[in-house]
Amino acid sequence: MSDSFKPSPPPPKQHDPYAALRYRDFRLLLTARFFSSLGDQMLAVAIGWQVYMLTRSSLALGIVGLVQVLPVIFFSLPAGHLSDHANRKLITLATRAILTLCSVAYGCFAFFHTPVWPIFVFLFLAGMASAYNGPAGSTLIVYTVPEEHFANAATWSSNSWQIASALGPALGGAGIALMHGSTTGIYFADVALSVVVLAMLAAIKGGTEVQQKKSATLQSVLAGIHFLRESPVLLSAITLDMFAVLLGGATALLPVYATKILHVGPVGLGWMRAMPSIGASLMALFIAHRRPFRKAGQAFLWAVAGFGVCTIVFGVSHIYPLSLAMLFIMGALDNISVVVRSTLMLVMAPDEMRGRVSAVNSIFVSSSNELGAFESGLTAWLLGPVLAVAAGGAGTILVVIACALIWPQLRNLGSLQSPHS
Repeated sequence: MSDSFKPSPPPPKQHDPYAALRYRDFRLLLTARFFSSLGDQMLAVAIGWQVYMLTRSSLALGIVGLVQVLPVIFFSLPAGHLSDHANRKLITLATRAILTLCSVAYGCFAFFHTPVWPIFVFLFLAGMASAYNGPAGSTLIVYTVPEEHFANAATWSSNSWQIASALGPALGGAGIALMHGSTTGIYFADVALSVVVLAMLAAIKGGTEVQQKKSATLQSVLAGIHFLRESPVLLSAITLDMFAVLLGGATALLPVYATKILHVGPVGLGWMRAMPSIGASLMALFIAHRRPFRKAGQAFLWAVAGFGVCTIVFGVSHIYPLSLAMLFIMGALDNISVVVRSTLMLVMAPDEMRGRVSAVNSIFVSSSNELGAFESGLTAWLLGPVLAVAAGGAGTILVVIACALIWPQLRNLGSLQSPHS
């Protein structure tokens, strides 16, 4: 054989954008999350519309977020401990059933035209169920695909959520308009979707494994916090995402924009709520079909900064098409941060800690979403909606700069397949 002859190197492994979808249990989980998110988004439109019609108060819209986030803050840490030492699938099924009963109650309140306070009571109960559902439900994904497909699974999971979040508000707004302002039908549609979700979750084979049972101690409950303190990349990603949504989230004020600023009614409100998810869904499809991020940290930081800029433009806009465009871009940019953060959660946290780490993440996420809604409602009540949203966008940009300086590990984050590089 000639010395000049050398065998051809093996062809590079091709990226499979549909790797996670080839697993039955993941398809079931993905479909369940789609219907769950679809119903939840329809529910959010209905609750926001009903509360605003009953009170005509932006502060009341902020209280909707507050009563949902308080139980998540108080109960997520013990919920994380339970998730790591109990049947995660059973916890997910039980908490989803409680959320279904809450939707039944909302439908009854709307049908019988009750005052607003019973809605707040059941929103608090739903927040308690969500506190326990979050850590257990978010860990089910690791039982459905091998570890090498976690990033792909996180991308498709985000895409499913975003598609549902695009359809849900549009269907919710259209449904309210067709029913002449009534939200009763929306609530009972969510009940029907929840029954389908329960059936699909029950059909998943994995998730019933129970880690070694251990009594709850302060050290065990707080283990997720200690883990994040030793993981600067994961801590910085979660912190930045939290403050970005806390300051830059304008979703809670969309009923105000729909009625007082843009004058587009419930159908326009539905499309405004749908636009971020449409943008995010298209971005998720793009991410799934491209090779994994090589400089994930820089992509994350630029995406959140762009989110802040678009929030400012949306806040000052009085032109409906421009407002929709800004919401679309905000959703697309936000999805980049969601994929990065979700993948880091799956890759960096060991299985015996995933529930407790996810519990801390639930507190961060819920704080950003629900406390952000309260912050937006309060500042809009004090300063007006336009100034409140624009100031929040500016605050988001400042937080990006601060996080990039405080945590250079995030700025230097490379591939999500090897996040420590």
